[in-house]
Amino acid sequence: MLNRRTVLATGAIATVPLATPFGALAQGRKDAVVLAMTLEPPGLDPTAGAASAIAEIVQYNIFETLTKINADGSVSPMLAESWEVSPDLKTYTFKLRRGVTFQNGEPFNAAAVKFSYDRAGGEKSTNKDKRTFANLTTQVVDDYTVVLLNKDIDPDLLFILGQATSIIVEPKSADGNATKPVGTGPYQLNAWNKGSSVVLAAWAGFRAPASIKIKRATFRFISDPAAQVAALLAGDVDAFPRVTPRSVSQFKANPRFQVVVSGSRAKTILAINNGKKPLDDVRVRRAIAAAVDRKAVIEGAADGYGAPIGSHYVPGAFGYVDTTGVNPYDVEKAKKLLAEAGVKTPLELNMTLPPTPYARQGGEVIAAQLAKIGIVAKLQNVEWAQWLSGTYGSKNYDLTIISHVEPFDLGNFAKPDYYWAYNSPKFNEIFNQIKNAARPADRSRLLGDAQRLLAQDSVHAFLYSNQWITVANKNLKGLWKDMPVFVNDISSLSWS
Repeated sequence: MLNRRTVLATGAIATVPLATPFGALAQGRKDAVVLAMTLEPPGLDPTAGAASAIAEIVQYNIFETLTKINADGSVSPMLAESWEVSPDLKTYTFKLRRGVTFQNGEPFNAAAVKFSYDRAGGEKSTNKDKRTFANLTTQVVDDYTVVLLNKDIDPDLLFILGQATSIIVEPKSADGNATKPVGTGPYQLNAWNKGSSVVLAAWAGFRAPASIKIKRATFRFISDPAAQVAALLAGDVDAFPRVTPRSVSQFKANPRFQVVVSGSRAKTILAINNGKKPLDDVRVRRAIAAAVDRKAVIEGAADGYGAPIGSHYVPGAFGYVDTTGVNPYDVEKAKKLLAEAGVKTPLELNMTLPPTPYARQGGEVIAAQLAKIGIVAKLQNVEWAQWLSGTYGSKNYDLTIISHVEPFDLGNFAKPDYYWAYNSPKFNEIFNQIKNAARPADRSRLLGDAQRLLAQDSVHAFLYSNQWITVANKNLKGLWKDMPVFVNDISSLSWS
């Protein structure tokens, strides 16, 4: 998560938790590591909530999936040793890894896979990818063979099965995973100090213990940009993936550190509640989009680390088309659109901002831009739990700034009950065609149609695709160069 803003140095340092134990750990044993995160997760079960901070701690560390997503976006075996896909792209046969147990001693087998996927797609599921799993039928052939039957053609399914929403859980312990996670991964939860840190310890029962170089990993939660910089400079933190890119130049110039600039599939948007008046009028949404200068937002909210987008899709993704010209920055056009919609200015709208620096700082920039067309954006800073419950859960907002980090989430626009309340039969038809397009050329064309429609409908003011910054001790090896998904794969780390 990104960004900067001037903060009084004394106040910033005051927010840093007592650093002595962390500093000693960070600079001491070479089988331990201290990572930092901007947000603390609301729980540790990625099947129960949408917060990406959950996966940042547990994915591939505590919980594992059939497939594994690598830093370059490729997919490799994890709990599945191999798989075969039918010619019609609807039947997947997985051969499972043998000799794997859960951390409570229960065996990993085909029954656990079926339980996990049936649970994810079940009526009571709160999994954000529930629709994907509801389309799957899981058949157990034997203890180590599973067949998935998909109602739709989904060329991205193997990737999706490597995401945090696809973790394999142990049936007896599944309901307690939010606070007492039980997986098959190389680490177990050691401690959760609410508001401060989560500590993971290497699990002795892991199937390949010799491959794990880091025996203890501490995740610290530091939201304030100045405090993030202070913690890194003090040596209290070994690595800060997706750090606010404040003062990156000083870290680049410091031989103690390495700075990694990562590409991503994240989309930062000014989300608009399409279900509220006058935001249900496409002319009003187009006016908002036309009032936003993306380049200024990228500078002010992301310190220049971002690529402008005009729809909910990013450069480099399969089927991408450049839609930034559909709603270009044009203040006079924005004023005319509001007048055509019969909107009397000043128009007051609430802009809900979660605690991430990119949102808080981006909110200030966009509010100033909207003021030029007579829209008064009343900034409401909320904590992450409030955003998840009020904005995401109850749709209690007009505007909000958020980064959607899932690589394949166009399907959210086909969900009329999703938090932005967009309901377009035309988009639904296109998306259904995408799901059933077997030929790559057809799929690419349809993806372009979907992007253009979202831009024309101005569902949101689409801002930029994020570039994430990792600042780390120069001796820490194994950091991901790119971030197709938000994970911190501790098993890949080691000290030189």
